[in-house]
Amino acid sequence: MIYEKRKVSPIEKKAKKTVSKSFLPEDIDTSILQTISYQYPKKIINIQLSSQEFSCVCPYSGLPDFACLTIQYTPYKKLIELKSLKYYIYAFRNVKIYNEHVVNKIVEDLKKVLKPRKIEVTAEFSCRGGIKNKVVATFIKKR
Repeated sequence: MIYEKRKVSPIEKKAKKTVSKSFLPEDIDTSILQTISYQYPKKIINIQLSSQEFSCVCPYSGLPDFACLTIQYTPYKKLIELKSLKYYIYAFRNVKIYNEHVVNKIVEDLKKVLKPRKIEVTAEFSCRGGIKNKVVATFIKKR
């Protein structure tokens, strides 16, 4: 990360003594994601899933980032099993990752297991420091 060599103030060191263990994006086990067969692969449908409870950790400050996460996809032969998606989203809770990287990681992980026609992930992060951040990543399968 680009901020690894920055000096940490004594106050920040004291504050971080109470922080529990955190993880990196590569620590997320994508085998959590399970699929079920889509029985109508010739029918094009759009699925939208959302969670108001997404959270991860800012790698710069160590503070939590909260977001409304929306996943929209057009399946081909597979659908995501919702309980597995819930656990996958929960796995980000103590992961140090930038907002812009979260949506790309989720798109890549879901793309691998679903092989969808299209997938779009949007994360609307809560306001912090007077700035609200909305990040969108999209994948469209080439024909």
